[in-house]
Amino acid sequence: MVMRALIAGCGGYLPPLRLSNDELAARHGLETSDAWIQDRTGIKFRHVAAPDEAASDLAAAAARAALADAGLPAAQVDGIIVATTTPDSGFPATAARVQAKIGAGPGFAFDITAACTGFIYGLSVAEAMMRAGHARHVLVIGAEVYTRIVDWTDRGTCVLFGDGAGAVLLSAGEGAGSNKDRGLLSTHLHADGRHGDILAIEGGAGSTGGTGLLRMAGKEVFRHAVSKLAAVVDEALAANGLTHADIDWLVPHQANLRIIEAMGKKLNLQPGRVVVTVDRHANTSAASIPLALAEARGDGRIKNGDLVVMEAIGGGLTWGSAIARF
Repeated sequence: MVMRALIAGCGGYLPPLRLSNDELAARHGLETSDAWIQDRTGIKFRHVAAPDEAASDLAAAAARAALADAGLPAAQVDGIIVATTTPDSGFPATAARVQAKIGAGPGFAFDITAACTGFIYGLSVAEAMMRAGHARHVLVIGAEVYTRIVDWTDRGTCVLFGDGAGAVLLSAGEGAGSNKDRGLLSTHLHADGRHGDILAIEGGAGSTGGTGLLRMAGKEVFRHAVSKLAAVVDEALAANGLTHADIDWLVPHQANLRIIEAMGKKLNLQPGRVVVTVDRHANTSAASIPLALAEARGDGRIKNGDLVVMEAIGGGLTWGSAIARF
C-alpha cells in the first residue's frame, strides 16, 4: 500500500462585484470593446475585490468552503499552503493570516510564489509533506487580487485579470500504487528563468523597495504556452501509464480561451470535457484551477472515479501538471 493525497474537499470564492467588459472599459476610461476582448481572450466578466478585501480574506472564504465540502473542522487542519503573487504583506505569510481567520490548528503555514502555476506547485509540496508524515490534512489555496497590480492604461493586459480564490483539502489515504488509485497520482514541475521578463511584476522589496505593476509580452507567452503545456501533460500521462483516452476532464489554467481550446484539441478531448471558467472569471492566476475544480465538482460534472488532468503556465516562466482521480 502507498500513501495517496486524496482531494477530500473543494471550495471557491469570488468577490460580489462582477464587471462586464463594457463596465470595465467605462470604469477605467479604456478604448476597447466587449467584442474586441471576447474575440482575443474569450473573457466576458471578471470579479473585483472590495477595497477592504485582501488576498487572505478571499483565501479564508475558499478554505471554509473546501472544509465544509469535506466535512472537516478547521481545527484538524495540519497545514496551509497559499499560492499567491498578491500577498497581504511581505510577511507574515498570507497562509498564516488564513490560519488565524479560519481557526486552524498550529501546524505549518507558508506561501508559494510561482505565478499562475502556483497551485500546481502547492499540490506537489503538500503531497510531499504528507508522504513524509508531516501532515494528514493540508489546505492548498490559490488566492489573487490581480486588479490591484494591473496597469489600467494598458488595455492589452488589464482586461485579462480578475480576483478570486480557490481551495482544495488534501487528506491522506491509502492506495495500491496503481493508476486506478484515488487521489494525486503525480505532479510535474518546471521553470525556465531565462524567460522571466516576458511575464513579470515590476520591482519588489528586495530590488526597488516596492512592488510595481504587471507587465506581459502576450505573444511571447502564447508562443510558449501551448507547446510547454502539451509536453507537461504528456509527461504526466506517460509517468502513470495513461493515454489521452483515459482523461475524463481537463481543468486548465484559465488564461485565454484560445489556449484552452488548443490544449483540448491536442489531447483529443471533446469541448464538454474541458472545464472553462475564463469567460466568467477572467484570469485569476493561481486561483484559476482550484476555482474551476470547485465549480465542476460542485455542479456534479466531476464525479468520484473521474481522472482529472490539471495544467498551468505562468511567470518565471513556470509550468506544470498534475493528475488526480476523484
